Amino acid sequence: MIIHLATLLAFQLLGEVTSRGLDLPLPGPVIGMALLFATCMIWPRLAKTIAPTTTVLLGHLSLLFVPAGVGVVGHLDKFGSDGAALGVAIIGSTVVAITVGALTFVGLRKLTGTSHD
Repeated sequence: MIIHLATLLAFQLLGEVTSRGLDLPLPGPVIGMALLFATCMIWPRLAKTIAPTTTVLLGHLSLLFVPAGVGVVGHLDKFGSDGAALGVAIIGSTVVAITVGALTFVGLRKLTGTSHD
């Protein structure tokens, strides 16, 4: 399990180094995840090897949201003064993200010529 975690952290580090070294606008962990995905596609044995550890991590993914929840509670006073603007921003960004995702799906479906039937 330690080697599996070290592998995941190595890909994250590689992503950070790539992002900062090339001054890319993408976060390092996103680049690292893309590199891990590409490596797993090229070398499926890696995916099978780290699968038990990644399954456990995904099972406890909700724990990673605890710091965000603490941050929200720590700034509850902001909701009094900026609550309406925050609500509009959250709802608006959610609607935009869902719309863009749906339109992207429809566009890709047209490009690939597949149907939902």
